[in-house]
Amino acid sequence: MNTVLAPAPLAPLRLKKNEERRIRAGHLWVYSNEVDTVATPLKAFEPGQQVQLLAHNGKSLGNAYVNPNSLISARLVSRDPQYVLDRSLLVHRLKVALSLRERLFDKPYYRLVYGETDQLPGLVIDRYNAICVVQITTAGMEAVKEQVLEALDKVVHPEGIVLRADSAIRKLEGLESYREDIGSVPEQAIVEEQGLSFSVSLQQGQKTGWFYDQRMNRARLGNYVSGKRVLDVFSYVGAWGLQAAAAGASEVLCVDASESAIDRIQANAASNRLADTVATLQGDAFEALGQLRANQEKFDVVILDPPAFIKRKKDAKAGEQAYHRLNQLGMQVLRKDGILVTASCSQQLSESQFRKILLQSSRHLDRSLQILERGHQAPDHPVHPAIPETDYLKALFCRVLPA
Repeated sequence: MNTVLAPAPLAPLRLKKNEERRIRAGHLWVYSNEVDTVATPLKAFEPGQQVQLLAHNGKSLGNAYVNPNSLISARLVSRDPQYVLDRSLLVHRLKVALSLRERLFDKPYYRLVYGETDQLPGLVIDRYNAICVVQITTAGMEAVKEQVLEALDKVVHPEGIVLRADSAIRKLEGLESYREDIGSVPEQAIVEEQGLSFSVSLQQGQKTGWFYDQRMNRARLGNYVSGKRVLDVFSYVGAWGLQAAAAGASEVLCVDASESAIDRIQANAASNRLADTVATLQGDAFEALGQLRANQEKFDVVILDPPAFIKRKKDAKAGEQAYHRLNQLGMQVLRKDGILVTASCSQQLSESQFRKILLQSSRHLDRSLQILERGHQAPDHPVHPAIPETDYLKALFCRVLPA
């Protein structure tokens, strides 16, 4: 008779007295200064090692994985100590994540996994129909990479997987950067959104190739752009601009600094039969806006969707100044009674501070500002209520009037 050996118990990671309160309240992260390093020295653990998380009194808080070299020294993966991060748990969590996306969207183009809010810290997966782009950002998730790929194959059956293990966060975890293609991966993938199709590069594109988080906000453009002249700044591959053109804009000008992005905007406009409406301008966003202002160009709608200007707290002052300057330039090329659609993906910038920046920009130009709609990240980027870092995107639809 064959004997099945029970898995070895996980090594304990004990917290200091009263430091379990945040975990019990719903958070998933343990900071290094919360660990009882006398009872359980962090240096005793390997990066990515799975542990049983214990309160100071020895009661289990669940299972986690640890990285002794990171400020976030542990991330909880299950509150039930009988479940470890393995193929079985990954399959279950992926199925739960997939059920939400299939409820929300009728086609397989979405963020399938959004880290902590899908109970898979350190893992992001974007789906492009038969292709999945996988980002692994922590040592704990890197340690189970093969099980992640096996679980993804079982649940989604992708034809190809792109591993984009090149996030800057990996450096904080002591991980190397790399990219890897698995299976059949085309040079370009197609994204379908609001009846349009977009070609994106999965290997060379920004992030995972597409920004699904703005999809609901882009869908709102139809209320504002019909018959209007539209300026789309930081266009990337034309997601906002082409949606404006399809919604009836009379003219759309897309601005981006990247030559390859400009080429892709033009190709996407042509494939969607919008080339007669969409023009492009390659150049730095701030310089392009300044030149448009100098040329006395005016637009009915200006869209500003920049990258994060504030990535860390120490960037706050310079980042806020950049948002102020950008939005002021955007308002300066608006016609009277124009619409400004402006966004920030900087988690460190609160919506209230973002509104304050817009107000200051409008008052500096002696304009009045009305906020018409407030947008948020799409529901395939759900927010974990205990982790503010998961709530990052702000999009405001504003009416800018003479004072």
